Formats: sequence, structure tokens, C-alpha cells
Amino acid sequence: MDIRLAERINRLPAQFFAALTKRVAEVQAQGNDVINLGQGNPDLPTPPHVVEALRAAALNPATHRYAPFRGLPRLKQEVADFYRRTYGVSLNPEEEVAILVGGKTGLVEIAELYLEHGDIALVPDPGYPDYLSGIQLAGGTARPLPITKENGYLPDLDEVSIEEWTRAKVWYLNYPNNPTGAGATSEFFDAVIDRAQQHQVVVVHDFAYGAIGYDGNQPPSFLQQPGAKEVGVEIYTMSKTYNMAGWRVAFAVGNKDVIAHLNLIQDHYYVSIFPAIQEAAIAALGPDQSSVHALVDTYQRRRDAFLSAAGERGLTVPAPAGSFFCWVPIPNGVDSVTFAEQLLVGAHVAVAPGRGFGEHGEGYVRVGLLTTEDRLREAATRIAHFIRTNYA
Repeated sequence: MDIRLAERINRLPAQFFAALTKRVAEVQAQGNDVINLGQGNPDLPTPPHVVEALRAAALNPATHRYAPFRGLPRLKQEVADFYRRTYGVSLNPEEEVAILVGGKTGLVEIAELYLEHGDIALVPDPGYPDYLSGIQLAGGTARPLPITKENGYLPDLDEVSIEEWTRAKVWYLNYPNNPTGAGATSEFFDAVIDRAQQHQVVVVHDFAYGAIGYDGNQPPSFLQQPGAKEVGVEIYTMSKTYNMAGWRVAFAVGNKDVIAHLNLIQDHYYVSIFPAIQEAAIAALGPDQSSVHALVDTYQRRRDAFLSAAGERGLTVPAPAGSFFCWVPIPNGVDSVTFAEQLLVGAHVAVAPGRGFGEHGEGYVRVGLLTTEDRLREAATRIAHFIRTNYA
């Protein structure tokens, strides 16, 4: 029997992180002490009060039934309260909040909702590889917008042609940025809103690392800018802020039409999320955010430990403004995929090659601050020694 995949599935890009995970596991299986900094998988446990909320809810038989398709009303209200307290943004919980089965799901669904064959989605380059998944499934075309050191890792909006703006239907943004760790300014967001209104493009701000800013700076929400709700939504995952990566719960907030469309497609895909997980999310988003402050302090210490150790050993690493990544330049004359493989085999440090995030990621590797300070210092030492030994 000849079983053939639909063409839309054959269009999907290779799963970048799955291949990376497999290769690291192979080297570890040989008995090597690998410091794995290649993935964005939080290493710390979920806060105890969130786990306890899950436990208590799971013991309640009422949570063993289907939840409302569009999420618990109490969770949507808690999301609205969280945005009001944290960002000063007012949200209607029923019309401007959609509960998502993980942030990645929402990013893919947006493309499926708005892209037809021939339509363009604007994406950052380098950027999160899975933006491309939804675009390919929908039959659209990704239009990479280079974000480079020279421009503060903000795209040059003037390089998009009028013809491209005419075809553009979706625009992905991501600040604090993965992989570069860069932040956005309110002036940039204002320019985005102006272009989106002018050309009728739906903006999707991936705010996955929204809680993680350094040196006392809180990353701004896109929705804090006047007019943002008129052009798009922001997607916020619980994975990074609350170390709930395996729990698969997130939310989209903003434009009520986009929220309605997200709810519509999810009516067909899912029967909501296990109610006990939603109860845990309510506990996480509550007024007591001390666990988040402690988390940010931990990443600050980790970032500073890695940067300090790298600098002491002659390795220059730009300080990220946010996220839990460092964007590390590599020696001239070697591509990032080759360098990452050589570093894994030769120094037993796993990093993500910049090319995996797009053409303009070449020349860099991404380092995740997802282990202890001591291990990060050791990683910096190994990387610096490897470069001196092989590329001096």
C-alpha cells in the first residue's frame, strides 16, 4: 500500500531542535560530560504553589470532566488582571483573551487563520524556527526581515517593498528576542503599528521571554503602545516565566477579532485544557509574583557569570537585554553548524548554530543560560579554550 503524505505536510521544514537533541544524546551516550546549552528548555522546577494548585485541583473530581472549550472564565479574568497589574493594559477577558495549548500552537494557528497561497508572512531573521511551520502548512511564503547587530537587532522596515507589503498578511515579532537576546523600543513598536495599519497586516508579538529582562529593566509589552490592539495580538507562554514548559498552557491577548478567530480554530482542534492545569495557571498569574522575581535574579546571576568568565578568557560576548540566551560570535572562516558540531565533539559543550535560526544567524551560536553558574563558567572556559586551540 502506497501511503502518501499530503503536500502541505511535505512542505514542513526539518525540526531544528529535534535534530539538535538527538545529536547531543549521541555524544552523551559515549560517556562524555556534555554541558547542554543548546535548547530553550527551562531547567528549574515549577514554583511549589503552582504545583500544589495542580495537585489540589486534580484531586477534585470536577476537574476530571471537559472544561469549557474556550477556557475557564476565571483563568481569562486572571490573565486580564495580570496584564493590568504588570503592564497597565486593560483587557476584556471574554473578548480579548484566548487560552492556548502552548504558545507554539498559537503561533502556528495564526498562520493557518490568515495565510493563503501567495500571501506573505514577515518573520525575523534570525528568529524562532517554528514560525515557518505554520506558514508552510498554510501555503504562505516567509519573507525574512534581517535583524543584525548594526541595527540593534531591529528590522529595517523600509527594505520591504510596496509589492511585499501588499501581499503581507501576518507579521511575527519577538522581543526579548530569541536567539539574540535583544530588546525592542517603544519607538519601534510605534513604527510597527503605523505600518501594520497602513498595510492591513496582523501583528503577532511572541512575548515568550516577557518576564526576563536584565539590569532592572522590564521588557515592554507590545500592547502598551497606543493602537496595538487595533493591529494584532501578543502571545504569552507560561513556560518561561513559571517553568511550566511541559504543562502546555499559554494565552493570546489583544485584538478582539483575532482572539475570536483563534477561539474558532481551537474549537475544532481541542476540547480546551485539563482544568487542573488551568487552575495551576490561575495560581501562577496571581498577585504574588515573588517566584518570578527570584527567577529573573537567577538568570541575571547566570548571565553575569557566563559573561564574566568569557571575558576573563578573552572571549567577547555581548550582554543580552533579555531572554535566557547569549548570542555568541564565532571565529571567522567557519560556519556555525560546523563550529557547533566541533565544539560538541571537541569540548563537550552543546550550543545551537546560528544558521538554524535563519541566514542572518550565520556567524553566531546561541548559548542557553540553563544550568548552574558553575557549569556556565565551565562552559565559557571550555569554549574559550576550544577557540584558542583551534582558531588562534
